[in-house]
Amino acid sequence: MSQKDLAYTADLDRSYIASVESGCRNISIVNIEKIANALNVPLKDFFNATEFDFTSGSGK
Repeated sequence: MSQKDLAYTADLDRSYIASVESGCRNISIVNIEKIANALNVPLKDFFNATEFDFTSGSGK
């Protein structure tokens, strides 16, 4: 999927998608969810669960 198509489907600007992809911009959980939905990917797949201890609420 192109950045343009992803931006359109996720209702985000293409330049925003490009800046997130290049690491120049942080992304909010709301926008991660929009992108996950646009890609038909579960939100949890955007996170590496091995880096977090979900039982205590803190990272390793």
